[in-house]
Amino acid sequence: MEKLTSATDPAARDVDRLADLFPAAVTEVTDAAGNLTRAIDFDLLRERLDGYVTDGAPERYRLDWPGRRVAQRAAREPATGTLRPSRAESVDFDTAGNLLIEGDNLDVLKLLQESFLGRIKVIYIDPPYNTGNDFIYDDDFTQTRAGYLAGSGQADGVANPESGGRFHSRWLSMMYPRLALARDLLTDDGVVFVSIDDHEVDNLRKICAEIFGEQNFVAQIIWQKVYAPKNSARWFSEDHDYIVVFARNRERWQPRPLARTEAMEARYRNPDGDPRGPWKAENMSARNRYDAGVYPITTPSGRVIDGPPRGSYWRISRQRFDELNDDDRIWWGAGGDNAPAVKRFLSEVSAGRTPQTLWTYDEVGHTQDAKRTLLRYVPFENTANVLNSVKPVELVQRILQLAGRPGDGDIVLDFFAGSATTAHAVLAQNQADGGNRRFISVQIPEPLPVAESGLSSIFEIGLTRVRNVISAGVPGGFRVLRLDSSNFMDLRVDPDELRQDALVDQVDRVRADRDAEDLLFETLLTVGLDPGLPITRLSSSFVVGAGELIACFDDRVDPAVVRAIAERRPVRAVFRDSAFADDAARVNAEQIFAALSPATDVRAV
Repeated sequence: MEKLTSATDPAARDVDRLADLFPAAVTEVTDAAGNLTRAIDFDLLRERLDGYVTDGAPERYRLDWPGRRVAQRAAREPATGTLRPSRAESVDFDTAGNLLIEGDNLDVLKLLQESFLGRIKVIYIDPPYNTGNDFIYDDDFTQTRAGYLAGSGQADGVANPESGGRFHSRWLSMMYPRLALARDLLTDDGVVFVSIDDHEVDNLRKICAEIFGEQNFVAQIIWQKVYAPKNSARWFSEDHDYIVVFARNRERWQPRPLARTEAMEARYRNPDGDPRGPWKAENMSARNRYDAGVYPITTPSGRVIDGPPRGSYWRISRQRFDELNDDDRIWWGAGGDNAPAVKRFLSEVSAGRTPQTLWTYDEVGHTQDAKRTLLRYVPFENTANVLNSVKPVELVQRILQLAGRPGDGDIVLDFFAGSATTAHAVLAQNQADGGNRRFISVQIPEPLPVAESGLSSIFEIGLTRVRNVISAGVPGGFRVLRLDSSNFMDLRVDPDELRQDALVDQVDRVRADRDAEDLLFETLLTVGLDPGLPITRLSSSFVVGAGELIACFDDRVDPAVVRAIAERRPVRAVFRDSAFADDAARVNAEQIFAALSPATDVRAV
């Protein structure tokens, strides 16, 4: 009975990809522990890519900064923690597919790789804007001022030690590994939207082009975030932010059309009582050269129009014009003497409108709207704790409307969740269009500026908000998960340090303060199952989904329990390793599954 390992290793997944593309480059080496492990023979890979490999070229096109290599390496380092559930803080814990996760998003993104690889349809993030100050995501690879000066060649004091450069480097080093991990989570037709301001929009475009591919850039949207100019501005009133959009594969994704507005519908009328319904007149002339679009026309009143207006052409040929006129699709004005116009019927035009790159506050809200909404659902004691950078729910709803169809079960990820605007927007949009989207919301436990009795962190602002949105009548539920150390102790001991009296303590490697649900969720992440799947109880066992996993973490498991699980023929079955009295009991359990459910993958933790 094999044991589960809990570490998620992005680098190992990259090796899998290379092995699939270049099997000849796969070899085996001995690792630090003396075990044989798969590796890539880079010399063979270089031979296969002869002429397309650059190594240390002094001049090449790319964005570079002090700390770049360390940031890239951070995305490849394995995750060793876990996500622990909090049933008491959740709403409809057993059935809710939405996830509110507290923890540093770099670690959380690594832990989500196995379960959500290629499954996230929409990512929206509102990362910290680089204002020239240190920010809460203080990763080990971000740089001190001295480190920046040394890495940028300014340590000797000759060059101008621009402090802004250091903050750009810190911001880039923080963002790069998170975006790299996020890309792997997207579906082939997935898309990411990133809010940003003027300070880092250029750098954001560059690192996104590197990670997602420049060919997958979609748009840079301008959002009008305020409804009145700031007269206190020293130079210009900053009235807008940007939303940068990249697709995983631009050929596979395109925005859905937006619903027509009432103003657009009102342009269609029916002054002549046409039985085909409302229509609007479209100019028949255009400036584009069209040689078949030069001919005289006689109006119903008898007036002859020699041709299109000077410098333009009729949009359609004479033959097509006659066909439309015979079908009463040409409008000559109420008196029959106007220049011709083509009748465009409302019933025949597209049901939607093409989205534009300018989003005004009257359509998607502004910052004051966002604050009012937040205050409606979170009872702050101190004004200082009301977030200034919160986004309107309507803004994120617009993204959801464009990014996918309501009933496709899209998973929406926000790993800079803040006050959980994205989670709120998913619930609100599902209520508006009958959708079944799910959200995954990740927020670091950043303390509030001022202590409050009911709130201790930014995460708890979002938790309170979503809970109160649901209490106010918006359908939904969620599971609260928190980043923590693994439930399993590392029992590896150097042979020289191994003592006979310590062996008893190593029979069970589960930490003393962890329960069965803790073990269940680490198991889900380890085997790559969705931690949002429904969970039901079968006696002392957990049944996940429709039998994707049955887990029993009792201290002792007798053959009757093993048999009952095997008879349900789950895809996977997991037991606590210490629950079997001896090797004979383990073998007996394996034989029961071999007889009743041979296809089940049986593991121990």
